[in-house]
Amino acid sequence: MRRFFFLLILPFFAFSQQTVNDSIMHNNVHRTYITYIPALYNPNNPTPLVFNLHGRTGTASAAMWHADFRDIADTANFIIVHPQGLLDSNLVTHWNYGQTIVDDIGFLNSLYSHLVSNYNIDVNRVYSVGMSNGGAMSYYLACDMSDKIAAIASVTGAMTQYQHLVCSPTHPTPIMEIHGTNDAIVPFSSIIPGIEYWISYNNCNINPDTTQIPDLVLGDMSTVEHIVYNNGDNGVTTELFKVINGEHSWPGSNFTSGITNYDIDASVEIWSFFSRYDIYGLINSSTFVAETETKRKKLIKVVDVLGRESLPISNTPLFYIFDDGSVEKKLIIK
Repeated sequence: MRRFFFLLILPFFAFSQQTVNDSIMHNNVHRTYITYIPALYNPNNPTPLVFNLHGRTGTASAAMWHADFRDIADTANFIIVHPQGLLDSNLVTHWNYGQTIVDDIGFLNSLYSHLVSNYNIDVNRVYSVGMSNGGAMSYYLACDMSDKIAAIASVTGAMTQYQHLVCSPTHPTPIMEIHGTNDAIVPFSSIIPGIEYWISYNNCNINPDTTQIPDLVLGDMSTVEHIVYNNGDNGVTTELFKVINGEHSWPGSNFTSGITNYDIDASVEIWSFFSRYDIYGLINSSTFVAETETKRKKLIKVVDVLGRESLPISNTPLFYIFDDGSVEKKLIIK
């Protein structure tokens, strides 16, 4: 059953962020996108760029809210672009990684060039992330825009058989997959060939290091294993967050669909991963990563209005307490 989270109380801060709705012309079609410029952006300084790709039937706006990186961008200083996919033959929005005739790879290349021309983009630190169909498209960018993309992450997406046949990366590429074992839309088994492809291409250790993530939120009915294939060329890794019992959802999101894990925040994990790499591989010395790690917001506990510890339950106002001292009041409408 679909659930919606409504954030009833939000702290207000007067920052100078900008959300820009714009379009470019590609193949005689106005292709739209939403760009988020963080509070710390300085046009005199090269700034990383993250492509955030929505899933099939999705929108740029939905990706911005559902797979939300904006607070992280304001702290870590990177630009986020949320492109809009076009309709397929079934009249639903999508990204074409070999299954339709829409020239999405051409559009995203053109959008990249447009953004580089209009903002001070660090061209060595451009990344792509997406959910479901957008995750599969991110794999395609790792193959077909390899000269521009430093690392990619996919949530509930999978590298397709077609991509295996045509993939031609030009450098070792850090890869992260976040996937639920009970995903009924993109089965967990479908991601294995893609993970194996990148383990081999990146020349990673074939025996991974596995960490059990602490089960901090018992009410989400899921747990997480972090599986890391280390020591790839140029210091890259191929990584998997295996969400045991997880479904087709974005961990940590307030906009849920099916069983959603809250022991990790996918957006935080993905940026922590991206921040370690540029297009040449592991960034050897960076206080930037250390600063990002110290500012992660972790959920400590959930309490009711009387201060009693509680599981996340429907139709009841609850307070979510985080390790940075912040408190959010949420109501889950079932």
